[in-house]
Parts: sequence; C-alpha cells; structure tokens
Amino acid sequence: MLRSMTTLITHADGLTHVTPDGHPERVARLEHVLHALEPLGLRRETAPLATEDDLLRCHPQDYIDRIRAKVPSKGAVPLDADTWLSPGSWNAALRAVGGAIRAVDLVTGGETANAFCATRPPGHHAETATPMGFCLFGTAAIAARHALDAKGLARVAVVDFDVHHGNGTQDLLWNEKRAFFVSSHQSPLWPGTGAPAERGAHDNVMNVPLAPGTDGGAMRKVYESRVFPRLRDFAPDLLILSAGFDAHVEDPLASLEWEEDDFRWLTRELCAIAAEVCGGRVVSTLEGGYDLEALGASARAHVEELQEAAR
Repeated sequence: MLRSMTTLITHADGLTHVTPDGHPERVARLEHVLHALEPLGLRRETAPLATEDDLLRCHPQDYIDRIRAKVPSKGAVPLDADTWLSPGSWNAALRAVGGAIRAVDLVTGGETANAFCATRPPGHHAETATPMGFCLFGTAAIAARHALDAKGLARVAVVDFDVHHGNGTQDLLWNEKRAFFVSSHQSPLWPGTGAPAERGAHDNVMNVPLAPGTDGGAMRKVYESRVFPRLRDFAPDLLILSAGFDAHVEDPLASLEWEEDDFRWLTRELCAIAAEVCGGRVVSTLEGGYDLEALGASARAHVEELQEAAR
C-alpha cells in the first residue's frame, strides 16, 4: 500500500537555521509549508543527516571543511551578502541533503510512489566550491548522483522551476552525461546565468529563460513545446524536481506571474511524464518561495498533485 502514497520528508532541524531579521530565507518559510501540508494526511519520514561521503559526491573535501569551520557557536555570520550561517545551519543543511537521499531510496525501492522534501536551506545555487544564494550544498544534484552511483540508475533528470536559475545544480551536473538538467527561470535576474547557450558538456543542460512578466499561460506553452519533448526523449529512470515557488506573482524577489494553479498544472504534467517513462518515480525538494502565503498555497497545490499521481 505504501507504493500508492506520497511521503513527506522533513526535520525540525530545518527550523534551527536562523538568518538575520528581514532576510527572505527565514524559519517562517518552513513553518508555513508544513502548516499548509498538515491537512493532507501525508505519510511522514524523518530526514536523516547526510554523511560526508554523500557531500563528497558533488563537493570537494576542502569546501566541506571550510563550511563546517565557519559555523558559529552563537549568532549568525555571513558567507556572502545573501548566505548566512547560524549554530543550527550545519545540521539543517545535512538534513536537507539527507532528506533528498532518503527520498531517492524510498522511491527507487518501491516503498512510496513519490516524495516531497520540506527542508531548508535550499540547495540549487551551491556550486562545487562556492556557497551562494542562501545555499550551502547542492541538494538536488547530490540526490541525482546518489541515484546514479549508489542505486545504479542509468539516467536521472532534474527539473528546476524556481524563478532563479539553478546555477549550482548546473555546475555540479555539467559533466555528468547520465543526468539531464532543465532550468526555467526569469531572465534577466540574479544570478545572471542560465542562457540557452549553456548546454552542458554532453548537451545535458537545457536552460529556458523567461522574460519578466511571463504568466502561467506563456509558461505552459514553453514547457509543452520545448521542455516536455526533451524530457520524454531522455527517458530518465527517476525525475527530481527542484521545487521553487518564487515564480508566483506575489513573490517579492522576482516578477514572473504564475499562480497556484500553474504550479499545480506543471506538477501534474511532470508526474504524467514520469508515469510514462519511469514508473512515476518523482522526488521533489523545496527550493525558493518568499511570500509566505503564496509559498504555503503553492506548495500545497504541488503536493496535492503528487498525491493524485500516486493513487
């Protein structure tokens, strides 16, 4: 019976990664997501701590050591203007990576149809040896490498619909011919990467820039005409979603004009493709989304579609 369920993977450590007052990536984000998902009756799993070996799938030892050494015993310290560490940040980041790995294990093992990881900090901006954009470790990319190397899958696709380009995931999977990475994102917008010409070492990267003001209708046409055919052609054994909800019209950090129904539609269509090519195996991990009400409502719409796909 578990195979027909959606599993929620989370941990209270995600609430201990504390950023300065006024910072958009704040504890309340995870609180709002968990509150929005509470009525759905999801099966829950505790996100384990990732191991150092897990991190080493994408990040070098000296980078891991450098981040660990900078975690303060009190207060908060900046790694750059956007990315901060507090005493709880190390465990929170390990739970985010460990949760995504656990989700891969559950889904590939047939213990659940799909899974959503409600964790923070996000991960898709963390490059090989550079933390940035609120991110410390490349959660989705590490999960993809785990699926390929530890679970023996032949191909894994990562679709990132966060409003900001997933430059970290792109960097970490650039040379991985067994992975196909798709990022749709507003352009121009920070971090300034994600041009269509950035195609990966094996034509395994697809960037889909969207102009400011792009609404859900225009987004749907782009995905239907460009993204979905490439995804079907690649035919992954597992689909990983970097689920950012900051393309919402109410989000303060960008200016796309999606609404909850657009996230619902996109999730439904991606799950349908997964049903065609990989037995419906989908792992989703939380990335951005900074208007709290929009974040909660969009995350709920996303997970409701995961539940529908699992039935």
